[in-house]
Amino acid sequence: MVTNLPTELLRSFVAIVDSGSMLRATEKVFVTQSALSLQMKRLEETVLTPLFHREGRRLILTPAGQALLPRAREILALNDKAVVALTGDALAGPARVGLVQDFAETLLSGVLARFASLNPDTQLHVRVAGSPELLGLLEADRLDVVLCMGAADDPRAVQVTPMVWHGEAALAESAVLPIAILETPCRFRDAALAALERDGRPYRVAMETPSLSALRAAVQAGLAVTCRTALFLPERTPLAGNRLPPLPDVAYVQRVNASPHSAIDKLAQLVHAAALAL
Repeated sequence: MVTNLPTELLRSFVAIVDSGSMLRATEKVFVTQSALSLQMKRLEETVLTPLFHREGRRLILTPAGQALLPRAREILALNDKAVVALTGDALAGPARVGLVQDFAETLLSGVLARFASLNPDTQLHVRVAGSPELLGLLEADRLDVVLCMGAADDPRAVQVTPMVWHGEAALAESAVLPIAILETPCRFRDAALAALERDGRPYRVAMETPSLSALRAAVQAGLAVTCRTALFLPERTPLAGNRLPPLPDVAYVQRVNASPHSAIDKLAQLVHAAALAL
């Protein structure tokens, strides 16, 4: 009797191999680690042989696992081609988007809402984090499209814009400037502190936080000044004057997965257009 290999088990098997661990594989196949373990137990019971063995915390393929891997990839590729042929190039799985906090509110209510309306059967997974983390997730194939901050000379810059100071004008005249900053790593934090040090301007860190919302609330309450782009407080005019040192430019950078699906490519186009309009 012929044994059937369930594609969902093969997809999880390949995800574990490609990710290097069950924990990281959960973000590719969107099941819990315990469910993934059960899937691998089912697959090993189906093929009647172990596929992995452990070396410390690492999962290593057995000879049977090594033999199965290329065939599993072939089966999944044929499965996905068949799905595309029947569904008209529908996206199998979620569209995974990464945004820095500065863009999250604008794009969630605009671009991502539009994409969802154009692709009602596609699930959106949105990760809001700092630029280094988002780029790491993209490199690990855990995101499809990223819009983050980068250096002004980044060749993938969608738009270059100045960093500006935000806060109450009276604070800028303080003998010791109170500033609010995000936790590291943060390009704006580094630029603000470097500019103040270079200018010899006395300052004190009045607040340090991981939250852009908390940073905005502190500035709006008049507790401190901060360094962002004009997007940070679009309803207010940024601070200017001789009491605050000049700041560098920053780029809005878009990165896209190396092999995007047509739906992901469309999403990337929408994000690119929105970034140009910011």
